[in-house]
Amino acid sequence: MAGSIATTQPIPKNDRREIFGWTMYDWANSAFSTTVAGALLAPYLTALAQSAVGENGVVLGLGPFGAVTAKSFFPLCISLSVFLQVFFLPILGAIADYSHLKKRLMAFFCYIGVLATCLFFFITADTYFWGGVLFIVANLAFGAAIVLYNAFLPDIASEDKVDSVSSRGFALGYLGGGILLAANFALLTFANSLGISAGMAVRLSLLSAGVWWGGFALITFARLRSRAPARTLQPGKSYATIGFSEVGATFRELGRLPYTLRYLVGYLFYNDGIQTVIGLASVFLSQELFTEQQRAAGEDQRFVLLIYLMVQFVAFLGALVFERIARVVGTKRAIMISLVLWSGVVVYAYGFLQNTTQAWFMAGAIAMVLGGSQALSRSLFSRMIPPGREASFFGIYEISERGTSWIGPLIFGAVVGATNSYRDAILSLIALFLIGLVILVTTDTNRAVHEAGRSLPEEARQA
Repeated sequence: MAGSIATTQPIPKNDRREIFGWTMYDWANSAFSTTVAGALLAPYLTALAQSAVGENGVVLGLGPFGAVTAKSFFPLCISLSVFLQVFFLPILGAIADYSHLKKRLMAFFCYIGVLATCLFFFITADTYFWGGVLFIVANLAFGAAIVLYNAFLPDIASEDKVDSVSSRGFALGYLGGGILLAANFALLTFANSLGISAGMAVRLSLLSAGVWWGGFALITFARLRSRAPARTLQPGKSYATIGFSEVGATFRELGRLPYTLRYLVGYLFYNDGIQTVIGLASVFLSQELFTEQQRAAGEDQRFVLLIYLMVQFVAFLGALVFERIARVVGTKRAIMISLVLWSGVVVYAYGFLQNTTQAWFMAGAIAMVLGGSQALSRSLFSRMIPPGREASFFGIYEISERGTSWIGPLIFGAVVGATNSYRDAILSLIALFLIGLVILVTTDTNRAVHEAGRSLPEEARQA
């Protein structure tokens, strides 16, 4: 693989070819976060589970802890995958900081996720439970690769460029994900004309996401260059042991950076809300706006795909627009504006959403704030990380990154299980946005950047 051997010479930042290669990974892996985790897998697995055990029948009994129902099956799979990431990703990040294997490890986990995604093609009604297992593996691998991908951001871009580079990555991700989603929507729309069932069209779409992810990621691994280890192993230490011992050191370092820690806590809350809305919006729309007969005919899946398709292309513009807003009002204030809008979305979904026309307007609002809130959060955090600990800190950050929420799905699943109402469940998520907003308002992010030993954008431009 080109560039897999780390050079001992410093590699200049802001290289256009390398930045393009880095942003192309967002283009590649967005196939998983949109077609699989966002649009198709949740309603597909939920429908398979419901056909096997009933609309809200028991999938798995948990004794005194209740039961996993058909409606809560997919939210539980999301939660379990992230629970595993809580333990694994910080260890992986610590290992990456001590080796030149960051790029190779990223490629390894990328293609584990690609393989698991391709295997969704073989999931049918008789094997729906294994579909949940595959999702756990794919989502875990997706998160592991993203930790290492994000850790390259401070390596390839200076402090005054990270907002732009991060936003460009997210924008390309929405565009690439949107193009594949358009192709999959066409496949579902014309499935009967092509002589295949709606179920087969969904399976082929899931397979296409794996092929897209793995194929375009080759561009990233051809352009991205390995760096020398950020830190040096002490005598008697190995990669196997340093990963565990450095987790504690990373958290101690985080404890010495109180404003970075405060920001991270706020991010974990509001990003949990964002990821839960993204991950479970398809199930919410399917269950609330369509009858059982319409769902059986596949009308809900076609509508959800069309909604997600629109979101991808509008979010492409939204990511770029919010980067420009950040230039005017600052990165922190731009994120705060997005959180106010996110809170309005869940209130609207609970109390006002009644038909598919209204769903279009709600999805448009989501699209405008989606890319901005995520891209700017990533770039702001990258400026708060001490040099040499990029992968370790992003290992913690990724615990609640795209498609890897755990608090939100647990809340959502518990509320829908107790009330049998998706509207009550969606409203409960406003707590995550409001808590995150309050914490962000009270966090001095400029001081966090300086305490981490980095420069503010305006300072980097003057240097």
